[in-house]
Amino acid sequence: LAQAVGCWPPTDFLARARSQRVAAPSSSMGMKYLGAYLMAVIGGKESPTADDVKAILEAGGIEFEAEMIDRVIERMDGKQAHELIAAGYGKFAACGGGGGGG
Repeated sequence: LAQAVGCWPPTDFLARARSQRVAAPSSSMGMKYLGAYLMAVIGGKESPTADDVKAILEAGGIEFEAEMIDRVIERMDGKQAHELIAAGYGKFAACGGGGGGG
């Protein structure tokens, strides 16, 4: 979903980070925004607002950047979370199962 939404880490940031020898932030930094967004969806909000996401993060005592929340909201505008998840689900097949089973 993070790649489909394109919120973090943005490709241009990674290119700059590589060229400037700046450490790229971990993907978990962006996942908190998507996680909060999806929690709002599960909670019944079809199209969560920035205030919905902020409320969830604040309730968990999680620091956030308003700009990142706005970016998620902007990128999700007009999209349904379940459709993006379904579209990206097939991409996991390329990762393999890794289970040995026997």
